[in-house]
Amino acid sequence: MKILLTGASGLVGSALAESLFQQGHSIRPLRRHKDKNRDRLWDTEALDADADQTPFDVVINLAGENVANKRWNAQQKEKILRSRVDGTGELVDYISQPGKRPKLLICASATGYYGNRGDAIVDERSPVGSGFLAEVCRQWEETAMKAELAGIRVVILRFGMVLSPRGGALHKMLPAFKAGVGGVIGDGNQYIGWISINDLAGIVNFVINNEAATGAFNAVTSTPVTNRVFVKTLGEVLRRPTIMPAPAFLVRLLFGEMADEMVLSSCRVIPTRLLEAGYRFKEEDLRQVLLSCTGN
Repeated sequence: MKILLTGASGLVGSALAESLFQQGHSIRPLRRHKDKNRDRLWDTEALDADADQTPFDVVINLAGENVANKRWNAQQKEKILRSRVDGTGELVDYISQPGKRPKLLICASATGYYGNRGDAIVDERSPVGSGFLAEVCRQWEETAMKAELAGIRVVILRFGMVLSPRGGALHKMLPAFKAGVGGVIGDGNQYIGWISINDLAGIVNFVINNEAATGAFNAVTSTPVTNRVFVKTLGEVLRRPTIMPAPAFLVRLLFGEMADEMVLSSCRVIPTRLLEAGYRFKEEDLRQVLLSCTGN
């Protein structure tokens, strides 16, 4: 298949590009305009200049400002929102044109859609939550779903924490844990929905080939864990103590609003619709995934 990919240089995008290429697909990254003063984000002129003008079979949209890259303020929050909503809207407008319509649009989202739910189990049938990230996800998904008006099948993948040997949230934690100063964050009871990069690639391949798949799917394993369990397991894998807790007040002092929305927030999310559709996870044992990701 001929596949167009935004966010191709990121952790997930590079892994997907490699996986899809190995399966024989043709991958075309969609780049941002080098001129940031342009009124359009994507360099679609480069696509229009291609010799092959047949429509893409699949478009995968992963692009968006890193939500954990900087401390949040009004300007950074607006950048996070606009990079997703405006970028996706521009992409949907482009691929909705006659002669450019793919069969499928896959758009990233996040389990932040559900907000802070404590220990309540949530799935795709649960309503949108409250908070900044939930609102970002809501607007992002609604913008992507507009592609249906052009007859394009749309799949939304709500990512949890992606565990990979090549980077991401896990690798930001490793220096502290390897130094023996890792520990529980807050009370440690907040749930984390997670997924291995290999299963994430498997899910993308699954929805590409399953024409009945539409709408939102939670791209997480069916085994969410608390922060306490995650920390304990990572410490055991690294053979390091995990006795240095980070109290909630300190986390809020360091990260501000981001602390309550990302670090202290709890989302016990399960992939009901994926399981009902027939996807079978290959890597659901957290210990084994952490062993693989850390090379231990």
